[in-house]
Formats: sequence, C-alpha cells, structure tokens
Amino acid sequence: MIQKVVCCATPPVATPTSVPPQRTTSLPVRTIPGGYGWPVVGPLGDRLSYFWFEGPATYFKKRIEEHKSTVFRTNMPPTFPFFTGVNPNVIAVLDCKSFAHMFDMELVEKKNILIGDFMPSTGFTGDMRVCAYLDTSEPKHTQVKKFAMEILKRSSKIWVPTVTSNLDTMWDSIEAGISESGSVTPLAQLQQFIFNFLTICLIGADPAKSPEVAEKGYMWLDAWLALQVLPITNIPTLQPLVEIFLHSFAYPSFLVSGGYNKLVEFVEKEGQEVLELAQTEFGLSKAEALHNLIFILGFNAFGGFSVFLPSIFSALGNDTTGLQQKLRNEVKEKIGTNSLSFDSVRQLDLVNSFVYETLRLNPPVALQYARARKDFTLSSHDSAFEIKKGELLCGYQPQVMRDEKVFDEPEKFVADRFTKEKGSELLSYLFWSNGPQTGSPSESNKQCAAKDYVTLTSSIIVAHMFQRYESVKIDSSGAISDYEAAK
Repeated sequence: MIQKVVCCATPPVATPTSVPPQRTTSLPVRTIPGGYGWPVVGPLGDRLSYFWFEGPATYFKKRIEEHKSTVFRTNMPPTFPFFTGVNPNVIAVLDCKSFAHMFDMELVEKKNILIGDFMPSTGFTGDMRVCAYLDTSEPKHTQVKKFAMEILKRSSKIWVPTVTSNLDTMWDSIEAGISESGSVTPLAQLQQFIFNFLTICLIGADPAKSPEVAEKGYMWLDAWLALQVLPITNIPTLQPLVEIFLHSFAYPSFLVSGGYNKLVEFVEKEGQEVLELAQTEFGLSKAEALHNLIFILGFNAFGGFSVFLPSIFSALGNDTTGLQQKLRNEVKEKIGTNSLSFDSVRQLDLVNSFVYETLRLNPPVALQYARARKDFTLSSHDSAFEIKKGELLCGYQPQVMRDEKVFDEPEKFVADRFTKEKGSELLSYLFWSNGPQTGSPSESNKQCAAKDYVTLTSSIIVAHMFQRYESVKIDSSGAISDYEAAK
C-alpha cells in the first residue's frame, strides 16, 4: 500500500434528509391515461416495443408525448411466456415531482420488488430473501441495514488508502495494455479494481489470500448478476434471438452456483470478524450475515460501480469543452500532490459536480419500483392522480433526470451544473441512490447505505487520475489510447 495516501478517520457525513412529497394538492385530479391492453397480447407487445422496436428511452418518451402526461399506465418486462405469477402492469412516474413519491415509505412499500414484480429465485442468495427484497416494515430489514451501515463506518479508516493503492495497480495495468496493443477498453481492469477494494473494505478479506478468488472473483459476480437481471435487461443487438432465449424465461441459479459457492467459502473463511459482528451485535444468523454480505458486495456495490465507472470514462471521452484540463487544474490547485481523503475531495466543487452530472444522465440503476402501501394522491408538475393500494409504480430514472422543469438544458452534459448555490439546490432532485442526494440512508428507508461513499469514491477516482496524469486520451466509448504523466 502506498505510503503517501492516507484517509480521514471519519466516514462521509450524511446530508440532511429531504422533505417528503406533499400529500395534499390543489392540482386538478386527472384519470391516469394509458392502459395495459388485452391479457398476454398487450404485455407482450409492450415488451417487444421496450426491448426491440423502440428501446427503453424511446418507449417512455413516446408514451409521454402520446398521453401528454409524465404519469401513465403501461406494461413492463418480464412477460409471457414463462413468467408465471408476474404482473407486468405498472404506473409509470417520469418527472421529478411524481417520482419522489416512490421514496416516501409511508406511501409505498418495497417487498420483493427490487426489479419489478419479478423476483429472481432465492437460490441465487442462499435460499433467503436478502435486505434488498425486504420492506422497511420487516424487522429483519432494520437488522441488516444497521449492519450494512456499521461495516461502512468501520471501513472508513482504510477506505481511501485501499482505493488509491488499487487504483495505482489498475493504472499500471492499463498503461501496460496501451504499450502492448495501443488502446485499452478498461472494463476488466476497472472490475478487478472494484472487486479488490470492496472485498477488503466491506469484508475485511484480501482476495490475494486466494489466487482463484483474486483471478476469477469479479467474473463469478458478473455471471451471478447477469443471470438474475437478464429478463429485464435491454440488450440492443441480435434480435429476435435475445427475445427468444434471454427475455422469455428466468435462468436457474445452479448455472452460477459454482462460483457463488466459492465466494461463500472465501467470505466464511476470511471474513470471520465481520460475520461475528453481524451475529453478536445485530442478531443475524451466520447464514443471514453471509448471504446479505455477498449481496451487498456483489449486487449493490460491485454491480453499481461496474455500471457507473465506465460512464465516468465515457463522459471524459465525449467532452469537447476542455473538461480534463479544468478538472486537472482544480485538483492541482486545491490538493496538489498531497494525500487524498474524504475531506480533501469534498473541496473539489467541479470534480464533485462532474460526478453528480454523470450520475444524473447515467444512473447505475435505471429503473425504480415501489408498490402503493395505501390509497393516496400522487402529483406531477401539472396534475394529480389517484393511486390505489397495491398498484405498482415504475420510474425510469434517465427520463426523470431529464425533467425540463427542473434541469436547464436537460439533455446536455453540464459538468458544473451542481456547483454554487443553485447547483446545491438541484441535489434534492438527484435520485440515483434510491432516494435524493440530500437524503440520509437509515433503517427506515431504502436509500443506498453507501450513498455518500459512492459519490466520494468516484471523486477520489477522478482526483487520483489527475494527480497521476496531466491528461488521458479517451474516446467516446471509454477506450484509453494514450496519456501524459503528471509533471
């Protein structure tokens, strides 16, 4: 571990919880437009439009225009033929005001609806419902969420040095790849970095202690994640084969059980301290702690970072405004070659805003779901709608985050959008973390326990890049072909 980089001794500071959506409104009450069509035929047609004929972005935009409303009824995958017991009927909520209702736990519940009415087999998670599928009203949710927040708190002392030492390893590998082949698309290097630092920070286990885990651990998680979400994942190629073989039925967990079981054995052996913490301080069984820990590591943390961090590189590659130099200048001016820490990167207004803007346009989880806990009135910017108990709400975040009544030039990437006073106010509308950026994760909500760690870690990654390099040549796809070392 490099010696020049140290971490602050305190974890990120939670920001104040935002005000829940207003429950009363003077807006005109409107019947929810749209519909579900004939049984089987309607949902199947919508599925083909969503995945094949239109794609998710066009699917939602077209229906907003058709219904002249950001709230409407439609169907969401998965559907026919082999998804028994899955109801595809949803109410889409696609502006910031209506979307905010999905995080008011007095109005909605989240039992078994992480990715819609479809829930992957519990065979993927040790034959148990892990925290992500528990509603806040379930006592086990409180136990697991408190456990997750505690392991994050305890890891704060090693988080930054672990991140930066593994970043140096990652960049060494990328530089070697550029020397060998001229260009590197760094997904494998990124995922190896993500897996290594998260395993050390969250589990207290160094993957290097098991050569097989060190080499293949991130690939086992990739396969385990993919099989769970295939039925609802857009794959814009090789149609109609994708619809026939990937979107028509759920894949069984035994196909990835080999790698998953090896991760279980590794965590059980090397993560004894954190497993004992779960049992002695939070009342979880060993099995509950073990499988929730792997889900937090693999689905929440590794999966989220694996989707988001390539977006950081793509955003830099797509820029034509000299953003790299501006970021480099801020890092050089405010930190220089000094140690990185949570506190030091908080000073980097442009770097943090760049991360927020990337999250706005490329949220790691595109779809959010919530089921009405009771009858209530939901408001959009211009209308109110009566929601009945049990109805499933669906929000497509890339569309919500382009709400023109909240964000100026919503389709444009504006790196400094979240700077200054106006930018700070916009953070209450940034919903990437299953809640607003101004919210605080707790056992009483479903907001990502690591919300502040994710944004600050991403800022550390950007700051580290511009401590190490004057510039990095990145194309629009995120491939890296050249770099200039820091002077």
